[in-house]
Amino acid sequence: MQVTETLNEGLKRGYDIVVTAAELATKVDEKLVEARPDIEMKGFRKGKVPMALLKKQYGQRLMGEAMQESIDGAMATHFESSGDRPAMQPAVKMTNDDWKEGEDINVEMSYEALPTIPEFDLKKIELQKLITKVDKASVDEALANLAETAQDFSDRKKGSKAKDGDQVTIDFLGKVDGEPFEGGAAEDYPLVLGSNSFIPGFEAQLVGVKVGEDIEVKVVFPAEYGSENLAGKDAVFDCKIKAVKAPKAAEINDELAKKFGAEDMAGLKIQISERLETEYAGAARTVQKRELLDALDKLVKFELPPSLVEAEADQIAHQLWHDDNPEVEGHDHPEINTTDEHKQLGERRVRLGLLLAELGHKAEVQVTDAEMTQAMMNQARQYPGQEREFFEFVQKNEQMQQQMRAPLFEDKVVDYIFELALVTDKKVNKEELQKAVEALDTV
Repeated sequence: MQVTETLNEGLKRGYDIVVTAAELATKVDEKLVEARPDIEMKGFRKGKVPMALLKKQYGQRLMGEAMQESIDGAMATHFESSGDRPAMQPAVKMTNDDWKEGEDINVEMSYEALPTIPEFDLKKIELQKLITKVDKASVDEALANLAETAQDFSDRKKGSKAKDGDQVTIDFLGKVDGEPFEGGAAEDYPLVLGSNSFIPGFEAQLVGVKVGEDIEVKVVFPAEYGSENLAGKDAVFDCKIKAVKAPKAAEINDELAKKFGAEDMAGLKIQISERLETEYAGAARTVQKRELLDALDKLVKFELPPSLVEAEADQIAHQLWHDDNPEVEGHDHPEINTTDEHKQLGERRVRLGLLLAELGHKAEVQVTDAEMTQAMMNQARQYPGQEREFFEFVQKNEQMQQQMRAPLFEDKVVDYIFELALVTDKKVNKEELQKAVEALDTV
């Protein structure tokens, strides 16, 4: 086997690989010898078929496997001896397309090598850790918000008109072409105006109604409505208004606490305090992580594989375009061009990604099976009733596993650096912490 370097510019590498005919023939013979004990052929006992006959019968079929294994072996030997790690899958091309058995195989291989990352002292990195304590005012504010979410409704004064956000109690009967339809009637139905729980346009026509009124609500079922017999049809609902109620926050008492799984108000305040502590700590870690990444980006410079930068810039441009055009879900859209800003962001992400990967590798950071299982459980909760199917999907999908493992690995590497860096605590209030988090979006 011969390997000749043809390109060595920056991180770009190119090689001509020659796999000799003799090497291929030896590889085929090895495969035949390995398979021979299990081969039966008319006129011969099992495992006693002559090699010449085996080669005539199976040689050509095994030649393809031998060629692929020889090329793969040549590439593996090259990477082991050179120490190169390809940034992406190497491009491999057989150049003698008119190859015939008995001839050498000529292959071109090209790739971009991952760069050598310079050594530096993590202990010289200086960071701030924002510390925010949970105070009584924050707990009271959170309690008030909970009371709003658990709102009740009380009757408005007699003769009052319904407003957006009110709850109206109605009897209704829906008709299409003058005929009632299944599921189109109810009595004493509590409908919150503005909740968008009914057909578009229905709730808006009830704003301004009074108790005792009868009103016709005219709507058109959406074209994509679930029932085919109603989709796109005009409908009329005869509605009787039986009550108009205004929203009011629930009272902050033990009954409210029980609605949220606590025994009493004291228990609920403890739950809220613990939740706020977790939220503050998470927000502070996000700020500290950004500070670390900014420091690393300035501190460590090395050459980047152009293909990785280009792929990352394309992904960034694509994601930003979809963020600006959320109505487009697929890929049927105009060509998206990358800008210098996209390229700069791509360079930063690639640089930091390679750097964190190298630091994690040297520190022997590992994502445990237990951590992966926990991550899968957390994500499976987004699919209630389909948790088992989600688990099975992830277990069979290596790419999905990698997508879930990557952020876990990154966070563990970040924690490893936090332990080595010079970290100074800084006490801030809730408003200052919030401003620090909001500032991350403007950088």
